[in-house]
Amino acid sequence: MQLADIRQALRALGAKPAHEERMLRAWLQAKPLDSGTRRQASENWLPLAIREALPELTDKLAALARVVSEHPGDDGARLLVELGDGQTVESVLLPRDGVCISTQIGCAVGCTFCMTGRDGLLRQVGSAEMVAQVVLARQRQTLRRVVFMGMGEPSHNLDNVLDAIDLLGTAGGFGHKNLVFSTVGDPRVFERLPQQRVVPALALSLHTTDAGLRTRLLPKAPPLTPAELVELAEIYARRTGYPIQYQWTLLEGVNDSFAEMDGIVRLLAGKYAIMNLIPYNTTAALDYRRPSTGHVTELAHYLHARGIRTTVRQSAGQDVDGGCGQLRARSRDGSAAPLRRQCRADSGGVVELPTGQ
Repeated sequence: MQLADIRQALRALGAKPAHEERMLRAWLQAKPLDSGTRRQASENWLPLAIREALPELTDKLAALARVVSEHPGDDGARLLVELGDGQTVESVLLPRDGVCISTQIGCAVGCTFCMTGRDGLLRQVGSAEMVAQVVLARQRQTLRRVVFMGMGEPSHNLDNVLDAIDLLGTAGGFGHKNLVFSTVGDPRVFERLPQQRVVPALALSLHTTDAGLRTRLLPKAPPLTPAELVELAEIYARRTGYPIQYQWTLLEGVNDSFAEMDGIVRLLAGKYAIMNLIPYNTTAALDYRRPSTGHVTELAHYLHARGIRTTVRQSAGQDVDGGCGQLRARSRDGSAAPLRRQCRADSGGVVELPTGQ
C-alpha cells in the first residue's frame, strides 16, 4: 500500500488537507488517529464520517505491518515484521534513538556477502509499509533518526522511498539530515535527491576501492568505479551540507588489507565524508568471515592517523544472528533457533575516532 492510498481514503470520507495532515501526524507519532489537543476534542475537528470510520481506518493501518518476533541484542533489537500479504522484512531498533527499515522484499543487487539478495527481488515495499515500520519502532522507543538501509536497495524503489522520506521529514517531524538514504550508487540518486522538498543524508556502500573487486562483490550494482562514485557523492555532500557516510563491510582476506586502506585515503582525503567500517556479520550460510577485533581496530587507527574520519560500526544483530536477511531466512526455512555464534565477543557498539578537525 502507498501513502497516496491512505490519503485518498481519508479524502473520500470528507477529510480536508488539515484533517489529513493531522491524522497522518498522529499515526506517525504512534498516537490514536483522532488525537486532539488539550483544548480540542476530536469531535470538534474531525468530520462525522471520519469519526465513524476510525475503527476501520485504525485496523487498516495496523494491518500494514506487525511484529512477528523481536530479538533484543546488545546493539538494539531486530524486528521480524510481517506485511499485509504475509511477506516479511526486517527492521532494527538502533542505539541513539534510531531505526533501520527495509525498502524491498529481497534485493536485485546480489551482494555476495548479503543474505537478503540470495533469492533476488520478490517485490517492492510500499511507501505506507515503510512508514508503518517507523510507527512500529516508535511504539517501542523514542525515534529521532530513520535509516533506509535494511533489506533492499532504496534506489530500486526510488519513488516509494522518496514519498516516505517526504512524509517523515514533514508531518513526521524528523530532521532532514536524520533521514539517511543508503545506496550502492545508482546515478539517479545523485540527480533526484537534491531536488526533493526533504533532502536526506546519503550513505554510500563502497566496500572496496578496487573496481574489479567491487564488481565481483556487488555484481549488479551500477557500473561506476569507486572513484566515480566518490566524485558524485562529494558533489552531493557539498550541495546538501551533510557528510557522506561511506559503508565498508570488512571481509577477512578480501577487503581488509592496508592496501585497501591506502586506497580509502587516496579517495577520501579532503572529502566531506565519514568512513564506517562494519565488521561482517558472520553466517554459516555464506563463506565470508569477519576480521578479528584487533585487526579492525588497527585498520580504524590507520585511517584516523591519515586524516580520515572513521567509525567502527558493528552490524546490528551480531549477537542474535539477525544481520541482513538472517531473520527472514530462518523464518522462511522454519528454523526458530539462531545460527551458531562465531564471533560473539565482537558485538560492541560504535567506536568513533575523531580527527580533531
